[in-house]
Amino acid sequence: MTTPAPGTKRACLYLRVSTATKSRRGEVVAFEQDPAVQERPLRDLIAQRGWTLYQVYSDRLSGTNEARPGLNALMKDARRGAFDVVVVWRFDRFARSVRQLLLALEEFRSLGIDFISHQEALDTSTPMGRTMFTIIAAMAELKRDVIRERTAAGLEYARRHGTKAGKPIGRPKVVFPRDQVLPLHREGLSGRQIARRLDVGEGTVRRVLKDPVPQRGCAKTH
Repeated sequence: MTTPAPGTKRACLYLRVSTATKSRRGEVVAFEQDPAVQERPLRDLIAQRGWTLYQVYSDRLSGTNEARPGLNALMKDARRGAFDVVVVWRFDRFARSVRQLLLALEEFRSLGIDFISHQEALDTSTPMGRTMFTIIAAMAELKRDVIRERTAAGLEYARRHGTKAGKPIGRPKVVFPRDQVLPLHREGLSGRQIARRLDVGEGTVRRVLKDPVPQRGCAKTH
């Protein structure tokens, strides 16, 4: 961490490398295990812009992992104004979802912090980058609106028809002539044969043979 010259932007890097995983064949696969693969070009980018490197934050874990100490430290420093730009290698190295990315970018914008993704060429410090972010945010909002509308329509349909998504609620009751189970059993038919004859599951037949009289309060089969 160096002291920047007056007027020089302070940039930080965020790196995330995944933990080693095993393929179906059992070999250990190292996916972007070397942070330098991401760090070198990001340092070059900062140098080209004439910015000062404030700090490198990094995590070594899966992107689905909720606990990310490096990212948490970055966000904490961002909120106290420690730097002016966040530089990452790729969107999926920084965020687990579009929603998480947009929330972070919205917060950076409110804090006056720019965001650069090297591989996607998104740079909110430029007019084109700010336009791209606006488009991404608008598409995400449109998707959320569509989901909300579909959910509302489904609930309205359920209120009118007593169903969810047009399908009956719960499992349909099995209706069969249970009074025929014992006579068929006395004739020597097995549980499987009776089940086939009455077109029901063998487990249903076994339950009737075990308890031929329906319990009070239970759904009665016919």
